[in-house]
Amino acid sequence: MPSSQAPTSTKEAAGFTLHTERLGPLPLINHFIERIGLHDTLSRHIPSDARCSITHASALGVLLRSIIVEREPIYRQHETVHGFADGMFGISAQEMEHLSDDRLGRALDRLFDADRTALLTELVLAVGQRFGVRFEEFHNDSTSISFCGGYRRARGRQIRARTAPAITFGHSKAHRPDLKQLLFILTMSADGNVPVAFRCTDGNTSDSVTHVQTWETLRAVAGRSDFLYVADSKLCSRENMDHIDRAGGRFVTVMPRSRLEDAQFREWLQTHTPEWSLVWDRPNPRYSDGPRDCWYVHRAPLPSMEAWSIVWVWSTLLTLRQHARRLRNIAAAIEEFERLRQRLASAKTRLRGAPEIDLQIKLIVDRHHVGRYLKVRRVVREEHVFKQTRRGRPGPDTAYRKITKRRFDVQWSTDEQAIAYDRRSDGMYPLMTNDRKLSAAQVLQAHKGQPMIEKRFEQIKTVHQIAPVFLKDEGRIEALFTLYAIALLVQALIERELRQAMAHEAIEELPIYPEQRQCAHPTTEQVLRLFSLAERHQLRQHGRTVQAFNLTLTDLQRKVLALLGVPASTF
Repeated sequence: MPSSQAPTSTKEAAGFTLHTERLGPLPLINHFIERIGLHDTLSRHIPSDARCSITHASALGVLLRSIIVEREPIYRQHETVHGFADGMFGISAQEMEHLSDDRLGRALDRLFDADRTALLTELVLAVGQRFGVRFEEFHNDSTSISFCGGYRRARGRQIRARTAPAITFGHSKAHRPDLKQLLFILTMSADGNVPVAFRCTDGNTSDSVTHVQTWETLRAVAGRSDFLYVADSKLCSRENMDHIDRAGGRFVTVMPRSRLEDAQFREWLQTHTPEWSLVWDRPNPRYSDGPRDCWYVHRAPLPSMEAWSIVWVWSTLLTLRQHARRLRNIAAAIEEFERLRQRLASAKTRLRGAPEIDLQIKLIVDRHHVGRYLKVRRVVREEHVFKQTRRGRPGPDTAYRKITKRRFDVQWSTDEQAIAYDRRSDGMYPLMTNDRKLSAAQVLQAHKGQPMIEKRFEQIKTVHQIAPVFLKDEGRIEALFTLYAIALLVQALIERELRQAMAHEAIEELPIYPEQRQCAHPTTEQVLRLFSLAERHQLRQHGRTVQAFNLTLTDLQRKVLALLGVPASTF
């Protein structure tokens, strides 16, 4: 959305004043926020006293709307609110005068002190009742949010009897190991990819220790334990899976390569061919003339060590990508070894010690993941030079002495057998489930919904711009991240309502892209952009409204509002 400017624009002519107020997409967003009952829920969990000029719930509502629409930092919220019509941010003109970054910071403090798990659970239950979101299948994943700064105090300290998360170094999923981070854990329902659970934890926390607490939260949301829980390979630990299974839950996870069952199947593949069952046969998603996208499944005859089902998946396009990636990595590693050989042969080389050379070899092998395919060794080459024992012109009786110089060199060879061994199982990976009633195709179908949670992470990092975080207090940061999770919830509900209405009305596409290009799967960002320039005007004379000019909606805007169930009078 474009940044807000002055609150009103005035034009004076013949004693008349034209008063312009910006609406933007806020009337539509407010419709969904009211439908969820967000303000009442925040007021119950974060009560305010009579001394507050703006209630904590209203202040947090301002921040939430800003995250969805303007994405301005906290210190610019006052001018952002003044850029819109009265009441669009959930506060009146009188309350606007008391809005400041300090007031918003104190509201974040109260949100941190509140029982945020209970608050989010109540919100999600209201969403399930009012929007009909089904809680039958959940997908869980996490991402890291990087921070620029020292954050020396953020070491998991106690803030008003609550433990704040530690902003520290950890495994960076954003590939920024030089920055400290927090872990942003999100779970969403498969019905519309609606977020249903959120948690923020220490930046060095492993995903494997977060699943039990997340699953217990989901059991409170769903009101039962027999829902399907889908997660990545970090779920595949005996403690996590046993906890879910004993409580009557169901799960689908990826079996990691470190498991013995994985190695045994890949070895069995060298001399056998599984009975693959075709699940999907689709056109190439990128190239119209490319190979087709085919997915096969095979239920392993032997269960896992825990006596649970193993379903092997094979993708033809993934097979091509993995083989091509292997060849690129080998070629790139060989190029680096060639450059290393040239450095060693140079008279000015600084790599003279065996430990230094071994370290360079290890770095190249690890960088390109070719330890199985290239056999590299450091060797010593001898260079012989003959020099006269005495000065003078050489003759038939001149004596020479041999001078031997030793130089290090690098030799490598390609292990074709290892390449052929791994190529046999390219494009294949195992899934594990404790639900024996699920067919192999249903297990794959459940797992294929997992990448959709990455879309939510992409939205929160790029569309909502969660970083950089202009806060120092880690308690306020955790509270702000809770608002980002609620913003994702509102965004997902708008997408779900619009797409379900399109399916119900048999509308395949909407001309919602710029230049009225067609869109088959509209996102909330495109819907908000459609209403970003919405304004209303009032013609005033001597402070009295002579005539009001309400927003004139286009046919496309009216159609989108009708599909969303938002009355046109909202604007």
